[in-house]
Amino acid sequence: MPRADAARNRALLIEAAAAELSEHGLDVSIARIAARAGVAKGTVFNHFAGKEELVAAIFCEQLGALAATGEALLHHADPWEALVRFMTAAAELQVRDRSFCEAGAATSRTDPAVRAASDRLARAAEALTARARDSGAVRADVTGHDVVLLLSAATQIAAPLAGSRSDLWRRYLHLVLDGLRPAAAHDLPVAPPTHRDFTAAAG
Repeated sequence: MPRADAARNRALLIEAAAAELSEHGLDVSIARIAARAGVAKGTVFNHFAGKEELVAAIFCEQLGALAATGEALLHHADPWEALVRFMTAAAELQVRDRSFCEAGAATSRTDPAVRAASDRLARAAEALTARARDSGAVRADVTGHDVVLLLSAATQIAAPLAGSRSDLWRRYLHLVLDGLRPAAAHDLPVAPPTHRDFTAAAG
């Protein structure tokens, strides 16, 4: 198969898989993904060893897109507003794409591509947090790793009522954001997570 055709098929597969996973979650079949892409089922396995590898590729793209959003927001004039927009974008991604959190739990963080995408997201989160922290908008003991872990907090808290209150996550995101502000801050009982903690969890 010519290289251009192979590249086109791979792009079609990733696009189709991303759409199917977003709508139906990780249980969607390879056959359904192939049908949506308009290719034979065997074509999937010409590009990916299995569904796990395909899911990992999509998860890396999602992490990369979110990291790119964070990197672009580093140029925003207001450090607090930049952090708010970043965390809102992460929540909106999870609401829009039901597979994102599932993929995060199912994908091995020892995969070099996943590790690189995760590290890029962590760097963007730390840069945004540092700007907000240095400006006095965020309490002094909050780190980018804290923010990474908080990115899914609002949607996960609201998940049991998502069917009847699809916008409820916004309430909890604002509660999370209020908790980052320094005005009513109290000393936290344990230290923040570190890069080593994330690496150990991935192993």
